Amino acid sequence: MDTEAQPTGRDRSSSLSDTEEISDPGGPEDRSRFSLRVSDRLPGGRITLTLLVCLVFLLLLSTFVLQPFRIPSGSMENGLRIGDRVLVNKLAYRFGADPQRGDVVVFDGTGYFGDADYIKRVVGVGGDRVVCCDEEGRIEVNGRSVDESAFLYPGDSPSTVPFDVEVPPGTLFVLGDHRSRSSDSRDHLGSPGGGMIPVDDVIGRTDWILWPGDHFTRLHRPAAYARVSVAEEPATVGAHG
Repeated sequence: MDTEAQPTGRDRSSSLSDTEEISDPGGPEDRSRFSLRVSDRLPGGRITLTLLVCLVFLLLLSTFVLQPFRIPSGSMENGLRIGDRVLVNKLAYRFGADPQRGDVVVFDGTGYFGDADYIKRVVGVGGDRVVCCDEEGRIEVNGRSVDESAFLYPGDSPSTVPFDVEVPPGTLFVLGDHRSRSSDSRDHLGSPGGGMIPVDDVIGRTDWILWPGDHFTRLHRPAAYARVSVAEEPATVGAHG
């Protein structure tokens, strides 16, 4: 990652009746006996069984809910440093929510950036116009200048590469915080997809820095984009009545 998971043919009612005639198999005593039988067959007994259950739980958690990533490069400094372990929330955008400007996201860059996972900050969402730069050298989103000083790497300019892009619906325009060391949407404007990342390829939102301990913190969406409004719809020309 740059920063840079049959019913049988028998009648169901008769099957239920047969079960009821036997006994209730779900009582505490029966469950305890089942657990003992399983643990007796495993090397290490109950300890091994407990470890296996924990392992399965962790695998399911990593596949569907939370996943740790290691930061291998300095493209998101100073917020994310080389060697940091971050925790990515894979459910952040799974129930109708969309990535927001300022979110730090991990995405699959295959076919767009390269065959790897990447971590970047969302600067533009679908429908936005992102321009570099205004008279003071700041990036503009939908005509509003954005003060990125809270997270931009000290000494870096917002961009040494001028651009003026419109972000297609369902995609994101992303940049690294350490602009002079980041390969991001600016560097792929002429590539397939125009440097935009499909929202469907976003793995999740980076919510926590877990390691090292002295860098442990929760990441919050910066207020820099609060003044940015939704892009205005183009006026309808030549309407027929």
